[in-house]
Amino acid sequence: MLFPIGDDNIEDGHSPLFSYGFLILNVGVFVLQATLPKGTQASFVETWGAVPAEIVQGIDLQTLLTSIFLHGSWLHLLSNMLYLWIFADNIEAVVGNLRFLAFYLLGGLVAGLTQVAFDPSSGVPCVGASGAIAAVMGAYVVMFPRSRVKMLFLIFFIVFYVPSWVFLGLWFVQQTLSGFEVLGMSREDAGGIAWWAHIGGFVFGLVTGFYFRNTYHTRQMPLS
Repeated sequence: MLFPIGDDNIEDGHSPLFSYGFLILNVGVFVLQATLPKGTQASFVETWGAVPAEIVQGIDLQTLLTSIFLHGSWLHLLSNMLYLWIFADNIEAVVGNLRFLAFYLLGGLVAGLTQVAFDPSSGVPCVGASGAIAAVMGAYVVMFPRSRVKMLFLIFFIVFYVPSWVFLGLWFVQQTLSGFEVLGMSREDAGGIAWWAHIGGFVFGLVTGFYFRNTYHTRQMPLS
């Protein structure tokens, strides 16, 4: 098994208040969710998750934001929080706390709307921070293309580094191929993964990343 465990961090700049704050909030919400009675857990997700069929009718639009803080399982949560922990702090260090807050929430909103656009009839709630985190990853690859991502090959306990543009580029290609592969399928038939939320969030992050890079270039990390 191969997965990222770190990156080249910026040593100055703004503190990662929201990067780590969102991580704590996501974990806290999931702990609350997990401690609810079984029947109540399903109701909780249905209430606060974003249901595409309802969104297109203008119903419960606030769930496009609340769904960003829900997760379907511990594995879903931990994988998302790993990526948030690795990639978000550098962006917040450069652009500042309030700008990062707005960027993260808007990225999650765009990601959710993208999924709704590609699967508008689904009655299954969309949950997870992956769309917002995909936006973070999209901005990261533009702002810090030569930053190194620390990888762990778990089977042999080998640690090595790859440029962020390689890791994140391959990630986006895989998401895009999967998105087109399930195009026209319901999310249930596509394995329950909101591929187009990932794609939409990443593209939003790419576009915003160019703005951040040009506006805050004097604060960028030396490796970028």
